[in-house]
Amino acid sequence: MALNDISLTAGMRSNLLSLQNTVDLLNRTQTRLSSGKKVNTPIDNPLNYFVAKSLNDRASDISTAKDSMSEGIQTITAANNGITAINALVSAAKGIATSALSASAADIAALVSQYNGVLGQIDKAANNSFYKGTNLLNSASHTLTVNLGDSSTLTVTGYDTTYAGMSISQAGSSGKDWAASGSTGTDNINASVAQLDTAIGTLRVDSQGLSSNSNIVTIRQDFANNMIATLTKGADNLTLADMNEEGANMLMLQTRQALGISALGLSAQAAQSVLKLF
Repeated sequence: MALNDISLTAGMRSNLLSLQNTVDLLNRTQTRLSSGKKVNTPIDNPLNYFVAKSLNDRASDISTAKDSMSEGIQTITAANNGITAINALVSAAKGIATSALSASAADIAALVSQYNGVLGQIDKAANNSFYKGTNLLNSASHTLTVNLGDSSTLTVTGYDTTYAGMSISQAGSSGKDWAASGSTGTDNINASVAQLDTAIGTLRVDSQGLSSNSNIVTIRQDFANNMIATLTKGADNLTLADMNEEGANMLMLQTRQALGISALGLSAQAAQSVLKLF
């Protein structure tokens, strides 16, 4: 049916257009109430829509980087836990070596066995201090790259905290025969103690390095949280609807719609009065 097949009176046409406009406003208000946003598409407000999208996209990128930071902190924490255990084992080995200085020749063999057993535990701790396949303690060539967001990364270099990597020799090995006669045996034990002291100092430096890197990542993680909140709030300020205002609009539009329908009915009554002529 063509638009001009039916003719409406001027009053009916005006009331119909007003009612159609009211329905459009009702639909828009319902969309805002259901979504919580006054800008849902570029048509609503092109400038605010694209600026808010840019802010939300950057917040999303930073959120992705924040996940990398969380994983990085866990990897560093696993390494730091390993260093704590290794440091305790090195101290235990030093206690064994120190006691060997005053031990009888008959007890030296047992102490050597205990000492080498502790060194084996150091390697086990170093080899098992990994998180999701990344180990920062069993090789100086291992690295961890943490995404800090905004094209910024932090590279954490690993350490070799195996006993060989810390230049600790087994007791009874070449030049470290604790059971050697006379002062030679004592010198060898003292040499082992010196190696352990050096290892303890190295572990302290390594632990400080890991703690420093963990602190950097934690600071950047806090910064990321604050930036995400700032960016999200900025986007919301551009797009969120005032729910109180939209609720009031809905009540007014519903009232206007009811009045429009009544007005359209009154306009139709004027046309119906023609029927009384027949």
